[in-house]
Amino acid sequence: MTPDIPPDPDDLDAVVRRADPDRWLASRFVSDRQRRDDLVSLYAFNDELARIAPAVSNPLMGEIRLAWWREALDEISVGGRLRRHPVVEALAGVAQRGRLQMTALYGMIEARTGDLDAEPFADAVGLYTYLDATAGALMALASGILGATDPQVAAAGRAWGVAGLARSHWLTGAANRLPPNWTAADVSAAVDSLLMTSRREVKDLPVSAFPAVAYATLARPYARRRELSDLGKRSRLVWATARGSI
Repeated sequence: MTPDIPPDPDDLDAVVRRADPDRWLASRFVSDRQRRDDLVSLYAFNDELARIAPAVSNPLMGEIRLAWWREALDEISVGGRLRRHPVVEALAGVAQRGRLQMTALYGMIEARTGDLDAEPFADAVGLYTYLDATAGALMALASGILGATDPQVAAAGRAWGVAGLARSHWLTGAANRLPPNWTAADVSAAVDSLLMTSRREVKDLPVSAFPAVAYATLARPYARRRELSDLGKRSRLVWATARGSI
């Protein structure tokens, strides 16, 4: 049996490919190498934040790690000396190219404080507020990196986030963060409705920016507890990207 060797932490492409394969796969449709690398840097930052809550033994330790990332963003913002970390250094390069909205990155960190108690959201309002600041913000930032101006991707981010939280719960046993009264049918209905709205929103995205949202096309099978092969994912992404629709 081949041992499962972790990727080199300095190789962000390999890190994201392993930790976030769906977004990584969608990023392969970006033809511009620099913009693709910038996208991977953003996804690596998101992965760093997402891994904090499962890795700490208590909320205080998680707060300390989130504070570390706030300070790292401060360093990037002022253009000062950076701490040695591959994601920090990569994000600084993206920022220097004028492709990052720092406010949204800070918002992603703040939203992740809610992960530390892993409590379910009381209702859809609380859930969507969280997803707008995490999955939605990530899509908007990625769209901006790929050339979109004022991208309207909130519904796509919510659809992906709902499906992702449900999938994480039933696939890995992670805490169920969805509202307690939501059934499996509610999850599917919410994702279907959000995807319908998102199709109207993303139709105005430039073709070059579509890979930033294309992976939302996988939300529907995930919401229905269907796993897809790598070929199945690629086929859906090719179809979505060719049509410019999720």
